[in-house]
Amino acid sequence: MAFSFFNQELAMDLGTANTVIYKNGQIVLDEPSIVAIDNNTGKCIALGQKAKLMHEKVNPGIRTIRPLRDGVIADFNAAELMIRGFIKQVNNRHNSLFTPNLKIVVGIPSGCTEVEIRAVRDSTEHAGGRDVYLIYEPMASALGIGLDVEAPQGNMVVDIGGGTTEIAVISLGGLVVQDSIRTAGDVFTSDIQYYLRQQHNIKVGEITAEKIKIAVGAVLQDLDPSEAPEPYDVKGPNIMTAHPVAASITYQEIAHCLDKSIAKIETSILHVLEQTPPELYSDIVERGIFLAGGGALLRGLARRLTDKVNIQFHVAEDPLHAVGRGTCEALKNTDSYSFLMR
Repeated sequence: MAFSFFNQELAMDLGTANTVIYKNGQIVLDEPSIVAIDNNTGKCIALGQKAKLMHEKVNPGIRTIRPLRDGVIADFNAAELMIRGFIKQVNNRHNSLFTPNLKIVVGIPSGCTEVEIRAVRDSTEHAGGRDVYLIYEPMASALGIGLDVEAPQGNMVVDIGGGTTEIAVISLGGLVVQDSIRTAGDVFTSDIQYYLRQQHNIKVGEITAEKIKIAVGAVLQDLDPSEAPEPYDVKGPNIMTAHPVAASITYQEIAHCLDKSIAKIETSILHVLEQTPPELYSDIVERGIFLAGGGALLRGLARRLTDKVNIQFHVAEDPLHAVGRGTCEALKNTDSYSFLMR
C-alpha cells in the first residue's frame, strides 16, 4: 500500500471539445479542451472552463487555443501544456509531495495516422505519463456503453464527438469495418453561424452558436410536442449596419441548417454497413446501432437515422461520457485487452 501512493492510474478522454479524466472509476476532471497562453512569456495562464470564458474575448497579449482539431493534436505545445495542467489539477487535490508514476489510457480517433498517434503519445509522456496506452474511440465507446467487445458477434457504434464522427463495427476485440469523418460538433456549430449570417444577417461567435445548438439543436422538423424546445433568443450585430439586432431561433431552423451535415453522417453509416460481413450484419440488425458522443444529444437523431437505415438506433446512457467510461474500463484490464496500443 505504501508504494501505491507513488503510482497513479488515470483514464483520459482527450476530446476536441472536452477532456474528461477518470480516477478509481470516478470523474475527477471534466473541462473544455482549451488553453489560454500569454503571448509574451509563452506560459499557460488558464485552462479548461476559465480559458473558455476568455475565448473570443481576449486582448492581443493573450491567445486562447484549442489544441485539438478534428480529433487530433493540431498544436503540440499547447496540447502538452493542457495535458500537463489537467494532470497537475488532479494531483493537487491529493497534495502529493512526489511526482507519481502515471499509468494512462488515452482515447484516440480510429482514423489517426501514425504521426498523429505519435503526437498524442509524446504529449502524454512529456506531461508526465510513464506508462501510456492508447485505445481507439469507437472501441472505448462500446466498452463505455457496456457491450461485450470480445464476443464473436457484431456490435456497431456511432460516436459523434466534437471533431470527428467515428463509425465502427466491432467483433472479437477488433474493428472489423470503421470510418472516421470530420463532420461532427464543430461543423454543426459552423453551420449554425453560417445560417444566422445568411438568413438573419446576424454575426455570432463560436460560443453563442454552441449555446444555440444545445438549446434548440434538432435534426427533424416535426419533433413530438413533449420533446420540442422553446425558441432561443439570440442578439448580435447586423452584418451590414453593425446595429444590434435580435432573432428568435426555432428548432425547425436548426434542423434545416444541419440537414446537409447529418446527411454526410448517414452516407458514412450506410458505407460502413455495405462493407460489413453478412453474419455480423445480422447481429447488428438484431441488436441495433448505438449512438454515443455529444452529437447523440441532438433531438430526433435516433429517429431520423432509424428511418433512413431501417435498423433501430439506441442513444447510450450519458452519451457525453461513453468514451471516458470506456477508457476507464480499459484501464482496469490493460493486461487482458489485446486491442490496447502501447
